[in-house]
Amino acid sequence: MSSKPNGKDEKTFKSGFVAIIGRPNVGKSTLLNQVIGQKIAIMSDKPQTTRNKIHGVYTTDGAQIVFLDTPGIHKSQSKLGDYMVKAAQSALSEVEAILFLIDVVEGLGGGDRYIIEQLKKVQTPVILVMNKIDQVHPEELLPIITTYKDLYPFAEIIPISAMHGNNVNTLLEQVIKYLPEGPQYYPADQVTDHPEQFVCAELIREKILHLTREEVPHSIAVAIEDMKVEENGVVHISAVIYVERDSQKGIIIGKKGALLKEVGQKARADIEALLGSKTFLELWVKVKKDWRNQERVLRDLGFRHE
Repeated sequence: MSSKPNGKDEKTFKSGFVAIIGRPNVGKSTLLNQVIGQKIAIMSDKPQTTRNKIHGVYTTDGAQIVFLDTPGIHKSQSKLGDYMVKAAQSALSEVEAILFLIDVVEGLGGGDRYIIEQLKKVQTPVILVMNKIDQVHPEELLPIITTYKDLYPFAEIIPISAMHGNNVNTLLEQVIKYLPEGPQYYPADQVTDHPEQFVCAELIREKILHLTREEVPHSIAVAIEDMKVEENGVVHISAVIYVERDSQKGIIIGKKGALLKEVGQKARADIEALLGSKTFLELWVKVKKDWRNQERVLRDLGFRHE
């Protein structure tokens, strides 16, 4: 009997890809970070925070789940929005199972109905994940379950709190049941397949989302221009924050540079935790007018339809 180099018997190890979908702002990134045990997907109270399919890797002695945290499925209003919706929809056909995350506080809405219609087009097993159970009385869950069961034949229905970790281990155990026998795709200590530059850019963008007003969030993109380790071990990062209008540039810089400085301080703390190294972070703000509707700019910033 042949064994894998890492000592796991290939016939007993299970692995596969699982999509996390749901309407914007139901807690998809929060769940992924809870499962992985560290921040790889940014979190914000503003919708449409996630723009790319974030791959998170969860590994045990007997299984490896590669999660795709997709952009929220929503009505698109720009080329960037088109990309985000296509990225989410394409994930449905690439995976062994789908986690359909709902917000039990908000209840069933038009966005959930739209997603359920998309789910009817695929054969993949769908697990209904009822998030934010810490915010409602247990007796309120039964009618919610009944409402969703009437709309779709879910393979499993599991209530959780992604923020506090309630029942997340049970969810993982159920997910593993749907994985086929397969190889360990990534080393056991690897938690994402995205390069460090991508995660660093996302952490910077998260701080801007937290610190700016409504007119700014969807108009920003962050690109890492340079990232290198100096002789003294300090990681030097130079990043550009792109906005669409001059007025937005002024907002992000802030009075006497105060807001940009705060973004840098908060982002650097997270980046140092991610890299395990002291970091020097240099931020610039540039205007790229209407970048969300320019295919070339979207490509340069790393957005792909595949």
